[in-house]
Amino acid sequence: MTDFFQLFFSGMATGSIYALAALGFTLLWQASGTINFAQGEFVMLPAFVMVILLHAGLPLYLCFGVSCIVSTLVLGWAFKRGVVDPLFKYGMMPIVVATIGLSIALRNGVRAGYSSEPQPFPQVFPDLLFNWGGVMVSASDIGTFIFALSLVLVTQAFLTRTVTGRAMQAVAQNTESASVLGINVPRMIFYTFAINALLAAAAALLVTPTYLAKFDMGEGLGTKAFFAAIIGGFNNSRGALLGGLIVGVCENLAAAYVSPAYKDAVALAIFMLVILFKPQGLLGRKEERKV
Repeated sequence: MTDFFQLFFSGMATGSIYALAALGFTLLWQASGTINFAQGEFVMLPAFVMVILLHAGLPLYLCFGVSCIVSTLVLGWAFKRGVVDPLFKYGMMPIVVATIGLSIALRNGVRAGYSSEPQPFPQVFPDLLFNWGGVMVSASDIGTFIFALSLVLVTQAFLTRTVTGRAMQAVAQNTESASVLGINVPRMIFYTFAINALLAAAAALLVTPTYLAKFDMGEGLGTKAFFAAIIGGFNNSRGALLGGLIVGVCENLAAAYVSPAYKDAVALAIFMLVILFKPQGLLGRKEERKV
């Protein structure tokens, strides 16, 4: 039983990282109807920015601050202006194709321009173990879970309890009505892209110490985050947290009790079950569209 709880808590930590990336999916979808299939690479890029700055001798906290600024400018403003805005009028499919192409370009750009070898990354939290009734839990897992959960809850509180957050939700629900009410729609959409970029930088800080900085680190992370967003409910930001935790815990348990070979297939299996029996996601709501 102690092994089960250790796997459970470790999966919660991993799942909270998936939740951060999944929250980016849901925010972009709600605010602009955009699906970003380069989300995993949006986590990978800040990781390499921090690695470069660490090699230059900067402390980790300063590296993270700079990576947040770079992410906001490049993955927030430049991505919106350079990719989403020109293609938005043509519908969803061109944006999907463009973000898939962007993910490939970012992976290969980092591999060719920096290195194809995994880059070490310092631990964010102390290397300690806590014994709770025979269950060994690392300080890294506790810190990762608390930090990621706090970011998700703060983002949720910002969206529901601030004027700007409610304006962003109004834009997500009805762009035309929000514009009539005097809300600056382009600015609210940019805020969404900026928040997504900051969440990606935070996910990079948490995931890189364990998985190292690799040019392809975002490929699996982006896929699992996408599945987590759909499992929880693509139109519900709280669903991103639930979906991420479910995927993280279930893949940990499957790796231990079934086979490590099936670990990466767990997210897909849960995704297929949810799509079959609850297509709107566990916390999502049904949306009617005119055809």
